[in-house]
Amino acid sequence: MGCGSSSSEGKRDWKPLEDRSCTDIPWLIIYTLFCVGMACICGYSIATGAASRLVSGYDSYGNTCGRNNTKIEGIPLSGRDMTQNKNIFFLEPCNLDLVNRKIKSIALCVSKCPATNLTTYDELKKFALTNGSHLCSYDISPTRYTSHSERFTKCPKLPVSKSKAILLFNRCIPVGIDCYAEFVQSFITFVSDNTVLRRVIAGVMASKEIIMGLCILALVLSLIMMVVIRYITKVLVWILTILVIIGSIGGTAVLWWLYADQRSALKNNTASVLGSEVAWDNTKALLAYAIGATIFTVVLLLLMFFMRKRVALTISLFHVAGKVFLHLPLLVLQPFWTFFCLMLFWVYWIAVLLFLGTAGTAVKNNSTGVVEYQMEGPFQYLVWYHAVGLIWISEFILAFQQMTIAGAVVTYYFTRNKSQMPATPILSAMGRTVRYHLGTLAKGSFIITLVKIPRLILMYIHSQLKGKENACARCMLKGCICCLWCLEKCLKYLNQNAYTATAINSTNFCTSARDAFLILVENALRVAAINTVGDFVLFLGKVLIVSCTAFAGILALNYQRDYTVWVLPLFIVCMFAFLVAHCFLSVFENVVDVLFLCFAVDTKYNDGSHGREYYMDKALMEFVENSKKMGYYKTEDGDGRELKPITRGGTVA
Repeated sequence: MGCGSSSSEGKRDWKPLEDRSCTDIPWLIIYTLFCVGMACICGYSIATGAASRLVSGYDSYGNTCGRNNTKIEGIPLSGRDMTQNKNIFFLEPCNLDLVNRKIKSIALCVSKCPATNLTTYDELKKFALTNGSHLCSYDISPTRYTSHSERFTKCPKLPVSKSKAILLFNRCIPVGIDCYAEFVQSFITFVSDNTVLRRVIAGVMASKEIIMGLCILALVLSLIMMVVIRYITKVLVWILTILVIIGSIGGTAVLWWLYADQRSALKNNTASVLGSEVAWDNTKALLAYAIGATIFTVVLLLLMFFMRKRVALTISLFHVAGKVFLHLPLLVLQPFWTFFCLMLFWVYWIAVLLFLGTAGTAVKNNSTGVVEYQMEGPFQYLVWYHAVGLIWISEFILAFQQMTIAGAVVTYYFTRNKSQMPATPILSAMGRTVRYHLGTLAKGSFIITLVKIPRLILMYIHSQLKGKENACARCMLKGCICCLWCLEKCLKYLNQNAYTATAINSTNFCTSARDAFLILVENALRVAAINTVGDFVLFLGKVLIVSCTAFAGILALNYQRDYTVWVLPLFIVCMFAFLVAHCFLSVFENVVDVLFLCFAVDTKYNDGSHGREYYMDKALMEFVENSKKMGYYKTEDGDGRELKPITRGGTVA
């Protein structure tokens, strides 16, 4: 990995970007061995013929189509040469148990799928003699199709509809099959009779150019929003503050007014005895609600009062985040690269899972008489190993994105002269991650996997208990699922900050997580302000993008006279706009979180004096200077020397 030694665990100073060394090497070895195990599972399925059986298909006697097969003990019709028979044909295409993934119908390897409808056994015989494709069981000669005593069970059910073979999996799929005729007819009737559905579908087809244009508009608006949001953050914060104050005080006042009015009505004895009892219950409920609302309002106002100074830091961080994207515009592409990598891995994972479905040894099912492939012994647990790999490797890919973003932003923050930054800071961050910190990503993603797997298992058990009488068990399971979900979210947030600490000082995962946790605890109010105000501002940005795109869509669709229903086109556009806005603004949120940790480290280990100058941007420096004016900073003495921050517990107050 290009490393000579691991990071030291002893006492060390924070030296951003100075010393780089490999972190969590044992975990990198474990993760590498795990990935080798995933590859071995794929190799096992290919070596045992599972991949070829899935792609080429196999008949009910264990013969892989298109290959010369070996004899299977106990299966008389196995071990046949199917080199010329490359397609799968089902005697009863409608007799498939897709739920249990079992073929109830007899499957045969044939050289050609029926090109026309075959209605009699004479036509089956003629088709076999003309095309060399035998549609009856292998032990029946084509010349005996019309007279064999078992032709009703070993030949296809008449009539045989013409079919076509799927290009990849070589299955003969009937074009006009009787068992689907009723469904198809009812669907066609529904579409033809349903005027609204027909108009909606016509609307989508007629507005495809507008939909594409509006999707591009959403993309442009998301890019603009990331730049503009730093200039409107202050306005949005004030709007949020005013709305919260008015809403909380107004709601509390209304509850007290309703309580007073209800109590006054009771004193006048204008209700009956029964009505009076109900009214007293309502009055007590209103009193409880009013008291609860009052407590909530007081606590909320106190929090806003104590957090009012920390909100300024959120505004400054948003301002600097906008500058980061101006210097590192390719950061916005990270979600797309991550999604592309995840899609490739998921396609691979599904393909191997399908391979495992046809892996194992051939076993004859005595009830149906067909051959099924089943894994026995330790190999039957390969599916579970493969499932763990889905979660761990997916989380690893997401962690790689977080580390890349953290590395690029850390490089920007701790480089005093921006002109000396690497030519490609994002690629440099990727290179450092690959060279030094893959072990840290492996460890962090494994911790998330340990929490996610039990949660998924409990969710499956909870779904299986639906409709059961044991409501207590379902309630307890739901509580456990919620707790694990909250734990997973907290760990993901801590992991993200641990990756940032690793990018800053090149420490292993545990050290980085501990340092990040201590810094977050020391700056708890600031973290709360960023995670509440910042998330709300970004949410407003998403709503604004979706609203503008929807408004533009309404204006554009208004001039289309070919249809009148806009539901589906507008819904597609709004969904795409929200997804694009979420991808872009989630990266913006990650950048803000990284900048905050960098700022906290900067103010903790530097005080602006000679030799300990701040790394922070001018906007953050203005925040520090304003904090000094408000009494958060003071001079060491009165001789006019440079101001230094007051530290409480090792961090800036």
